[in-house]
Amino acid sequence: MLGALLALLGVMLGAFGAHGLKSMLDTSALATFEVGVRYQMYHSLAILLVGGLATQASLVWRKRAALLFIIGSVLFSGSIYLLVLTGQKWLGPVTPLGGLCLMLGWVALVIGVMKGADNSADTRPGSDD
Repeated sequence: MLGALLALLGVMLGAFGAHGLKSMLDTSALATFEVGVRYQMYHSLAILLVGGLATQASLVWRKRAALLFIIGSVLFSGSIYLLVLTGQKWLGPVTPLGGLCLMLGWVALVIGVMKGADNSADTRPGSDD
């Protein structure tokens, strides 16, 4: 559900950027805002993909991937939105941290698929792969 909500928010922010911000921002700032929207959409779909891999990937690693995608989207796209809208330059270093979380989310997903869907073992107390 969270992936769908993030995707909905991405569509809304994309429309806001294309229509509401068009007269307020220069071309470069609009393009930067669009990068935030694009990556939010990519990773909203990735969160939905994580749920769809229940029969092929480890539950523990799918949870890790989803959490990293969520944190990464908030840090990466959120910092871009705020940077463009407020001009606060201190937000610039937050963006790469978000990007790192997104990359680690993909690594976690690959590990989960490589481990397979032995989800019965994942639910035991103390089992954390």
